[in-house]
Amino acid sequence: MNKLLSAGLAGLLTLTLALPAAAHTGHADGTGFLAGFLHPLGGLDHLLAMVAVGLWAAQTGGRALWMLPVAFVTMLTAGALIGMGGFELPMVEAGIAASVAVLGLLVVLNKRVSVYAGMALVGVFAVFHGHAHGAEMPAAAAPVLFGAGFILSTVLLHGAGIATMLIGRGVAKRLARPTAA
Repeated sequence: MNKLLSAGLAGLLTLTLALPAAAHTGHADGTGFLAGFLHPLGGLDHLLAMVAVGLWAAQTGGRALWMLPVAFVTMLTAGALIGMGGFELPMVEAGIAASVAVLGLLVVLNKRVSVYAGMALVGVFAVFHGHAHGAEMPAAAAPVLFGAGFILSTVLLHGAGIATMLIGRGVAKRLARPTAA
């Protein structure tokens, strides 16, 4: 099961790397909670990176299960505030593309690092994602509603990654059990 999951993630990673990062500014539609909620779902790069954080957190286990997503959401919010403030951040698209590649590889390779190193890594990537969300926020948007929307969406994507990994492990354990003849 882990090989199947790894192969699928590797395929999605390859596809994503072949495409330009979808974090281009100025294309957001809508101004409220729903627009913010849907924003992370509109780009494959955002979607994959946020799910990968959940997958990696579950793979790592222990405190990482909640600390990696919390670090991501915290720094996502900081990055969004930077973007909303009109401050430029260099290489946002490159940072987002790198997040997909690096996080995908960490999951595929089942790489473990200390919880704090993992938090720092996902935090750096989250700033890029947050900046893109904040900079893409429509001028007429209600910042709190739009922000709450993309934060909730991010949390749910992390949860989807965590659930996928935990369910996949459970299925793999059941398939590995010897059956009674």
